[in-house]
Order: sequence, then C-alpha cells, then structure tokens
Amino acid sequence: MPKLAPIVAHLDQYLRHAEVTDWSGAWNGLQVENSGAVKKVGAAVDACAATIEQAVDKGISLLFVHHGLFWGGVQPVVGVTRRKIKTALDGDLAIYSSHLPLDLHPTLGNNALLSRALGFRRCTPFFFEKGRHIGLQTKAALTREALAQRLEKVLGHRPHLSPGGPAKTSRIGIVTGGAGGEVAKAAAEGVDTFITGEGPHHSYTLAEELGVNVFYGGHYATETFGVKALAAHVAKKYGVPWEFIDHPTGL
Repeated sequence: MPKLAPIVAHLDQYLRHAEVTDWSGAWNGLQVENSGAVKKVGAAVDACAATIEQAVDKGISLLFVHHGLFWGGVQPVVGVTRRKIKTALDGDLAIYSSHLPLDLHPTLGNNALLSRALGFRRCTPFFFEKGRHIGLQTKAALTREALAQRLEKVLGHRPHLSPGGPAKTSRIGIVTGGAGGEVAKAAAEGVDTFITGEGPHHSYTLAEELGVNVFYGGHYATETFGVKALAAHVAKKYGVPWEFIDHPTGL
C-alpha cells in the first residue's frame, strides 16, 4: 500500500506548486493529513461537506480537489468548518488541493484537457495572470453554433453565449472557471471568442461592447477535467483505484 508522503512530494514537484503564484486562499498542496497510507484516491472539484462525507463513505483515503478548504482565509474551526475537518480526520481522509497549478498544467490541466476535448491540438499560451499565462488559445474557423455544439458534447449541457463577436471565429481563448469577469483582458490579448466557466452580469454586455463572443460553460463543468486526470495519474503510478465524486453546482 503506497504511503501519503511520497505521493505528496511527487505531486508538489510535478505540479510545480513552489513556482506557481496563486490566490492567497488556495493553499496548494496537502491541506489535511491522514495516518499515512493510501488505499484509494478520489477526485472532486470542491472540498465541501458533501464531497468529504462521500469520500469517507466510499473508503477513499486521499481526496484531490481543485477548490480547497481555506478559500475564505484563516477562520475559526467551528460550525461547518469543524464538521468538515472532523469528518476527514475521523475517516482518515487526506485532502490535497491544487488550483492554478492544475489549471495551467500542460498534461493534467483543466485548460489543456478542455482544449483537447474540443479538438484543438495546436494551442499557444494565453491570458497572463499571476506572472504567467494560465490559459490557452488557438486559431480555428468555426461558426458559433458549431462551437456551441462541441461544448455541449464535451460538457454535457448547452453553454450560455454572449454573441458579441463574429459569427465565425478565428481566434479562440480558453480559461476554465470564473474568468468571465476578465473579458476585457481576453479581448486585449487578441481573441474574438472566449470560453470560460462563468462571469458576472456585466461581462455579457461588456463582451458585446468589445466585439467578443463569450461562451459560459459553467464553473463546475469546466473544472472537472483536472482533478480526474490528477487522480488517474496517481492511481496509475502507485497502483491504487480511484473514483470521481460528482457534486455539480450548476454554476
């Protein structure tokens, strides 16, 4: 049975956690430690009460998440915070989180995997944030409807569209998650079509004003790729089973 410590050491290096600057609440890496053994790994987008409880029920000993326990910063271990941590400790569940490092990883990353799933093979760096490019862009001549159909097939639902740009795309940028509020940055980097997860209300009309198409595929739906790939990577390397815990928000 593999041990937790070498898995954590491998992933910290493989995902370049020490190099990639992230938002302060990310706390990339091991957030909760177990007793040291890993018999089964799990993947979930969020370290919420529902996924932690399901992980314990399913006999998972190491849970990979994209959004960890501490997005709100330092907080008292009371109420729901206490309940989540106590559930993990009582269930001998380790929790490992990776945010921007997982978004931008060339093999396991949300942006790379969504790009490949959409059939985009020749991609270049895009969307400069936190000292590096975190997204990808590609040249592709597709009608908005054709791109919407590809997204629907990949994500399992029809994306919401702000049709502010051309009816046929030429340069498409991809940043999964909540990057819709940065449509001006995407436009400034030269794309005419921007695929992301979600955005604030004003991003729809701003896209119209800037002449950019924005496809909102859902924050949750666009960020299932990385944690699944991370769990599969560890399962293959260390010879343990893995399972995805699906807890969609619809957002």
